[in-house]
Amino acid sequence: MSIFDILTLFGGLAMFLYGMRLMGDGLKESSSGTLKKAMENVTNNPIKAFLLGLAVTAIIQSSTATIVITSGLVAAGIITLRQSLGIIISANVGTTVTGQIIRLLDVDASSGGILQLFRPSTLAPIALIIGIVLIMSGKFKNGRTIGNIAIGFGILFSGLLNMTSAVDVLAETGIFESLFSRLGSNPLLGYLTGAGVAFILQSSSATIGILQAISASGQLVFNEIYAVIVGVYLGDCVTTAIVCSIGAKEDAKRVGIVNILYNLSKSFLVLLGVFIFRKLGMLDWIWDAVVNPGRIANTNSIFNLACAILLLPMIPVFEKTSYRVVKSEPVPENKYRKQLEELNPVFFASPAIALNSAYDVLLTQFRAARANVEAALDLIHDYSDEKYRAILAEEDNIDMLTDHTSRYLADLSGHLSQPQHLSILNEYYKLVNDFERLGDYATNIAETAEKLHSSGTLFSSVAVGELYVTHDLIEEILNRADRAFEQRDITAAMEIEPLEEVMDDLVEALQENHLGRLVRNECTVYAGTNFMNLLGELERVSDICSNVGLAVVSRVKPELADNAHDYAQFLHSGQDEKFNREYEQAHKEYFDRINQYILRAADSEPAEKTA
Repeated sequence: MSIFDILTLFGGLAMFLYGMRLMGDGLKESSSGTLKKAMENVTNNPIKAFLLGLAVTAIIQSSTATIVITSGLVAAGIITLRQSLGIIISANVGTTVTGQIIRLLDVDASSGGILQLFRPSTLAPIALIIGIVLIMSGKFKNGRTIGNIAIGFGILFSGLLNMTSAVDVLAETGIFESLFSRLGSNPLLGYLTGAGVAFILQSSSATIGILQAISASGQLVFNEIYAVIVGVYLGDCVTTAIVCSIGAKEDAKRVGIVNILYNLSKSFLVLLGVFIFRKLGMLDWIWDAVVNPGRIANTNSIFNLACAILLLPMIPVFEKTSYRVVKSEPVPENKYRKQLEELNPVFFASPAIALNSAYDVLLTQFRAARANVEAALDLIHDYSDEKYRAILAEEDNIDMLTDHTSRYLADLSGHLSQPQHLSILNEYYKLVNDFERLGDYATNIAETAEKLHSSGTLFSSVAVGELYVTHDLIEEILNRADRAFEQRDITAAMEIEPLEEVMDDLVEALQENHLGRLVRNECTVYAGTNFMNLLGELERVSDICSNVGLAVVSRVKPELADNAHDYAQFLHSGQDEKFNREYEQAHKEYFDRINQYILRAADSEPAEKTA
């Protein structure tokens, strides 16, 4: 044995851990949004929850990620603590899939035909080639993410091969035989060793994988390593509980506590079962048998599956105990408390979910601001102090949503590395400020309505008619912005621009009409000033909606992300036939209505000085 053999061992370990991290991150990245939606549909049926958690963990190759996502959904009130318990138990079973993949080390080098393809020495280069082709070609949707998964898979197996080759050399020195023989004579020491390594590596799959690599040397026997495998369960769940507790609410912390309670119960059950079966002679056939990667994978899977079946009926007990450990604290009432709880830091480990949570709150913020705009416009025609105070109170809520979302996005930015995620984050930064301004415009309109009411100022029938038409147009624009942002509907997003152009024309025409009334001495300066202010606020509202539409277009068509406003200028230049057709149709509709009000006013008695 030389220093180079030790370097090869730890170099292989580094490759293995990095490959597992890269593959896991890619799998979480490609499926997080879909998995979150699936988990939101969990019912109170523990069997269904168990199967769902099993499938999710098998896909993303991380029980920690599954339980952290579950913790976030519980904190957000999307699922209850009881609904999450089946997922927690099954996540511990699903993570054993990694060990079953690593057992491919058992494939005999002399195997011919198709089995040769499943040897790590064959799979590693194939996966690396596929991965680099996908990443460098850039021709496939999600090619970089899938490429990273393949690269991670290849690096994982390359690391395993390096570790096993180094272990073969080290095994000749008797180091492993001496070390693990001590663990065999002291199960408690083996248990603590497994727990400590899993806690340091923050992964049960990685710890089991290392044990499988060492077993390829033929130096390990069952009685030396079963306690190590059981100890892994505790080390991994402690890490998960810590992550679940960071900035979390009571129920989210209880998810981590239940996971610890379950794994402690599982450890006790396995150790007790092994002791009883050993005394009955039922383990004699395997007790001193040499274990290989496949036997370790099967042992781990059997332990987890058997305990899951036996402990699933204990879910109510785990739930009740978690309430005793984590006491409930009084929560202040807040209209948007449930939405704000979606902004959970535990989702930072899965950026796609964190961004989706921010999107949900942004949608809430937009709709609150939109409702305030419409309430403020109604206030002009039907004023009441109660409605006015409600608008101001809701503006405080909108500002609060803005503050929380902005902080969440700022904290999230340090956890993002993918270009598409950074692009989405930048758009959300812009939109959270736009929606805050939308709420401000609603307040400005409401304050104008209050001034008009307090002073007893009335608008002329023509001015009232013009405001009604403008109100209808802004409502159409808001409807399309809402549909575009909620459904990422690019058709609705592109319909905003022609209507926004009509709004600009309408405001300009109404300002000229107002100036004409001023010249004819048909309105007061005070009434006219407020009328002009209202037009300006409505034009700014339509500009915000235009920004929403461009953000959706950029999201659906990333190639336009860097020049979205150039694209808008192109539309307004008159070179797009669809835009021109929709613009002309809307222009005729709304200007015809304005002209009808003017004609009616001309046939009626002259109005007093208003607006």
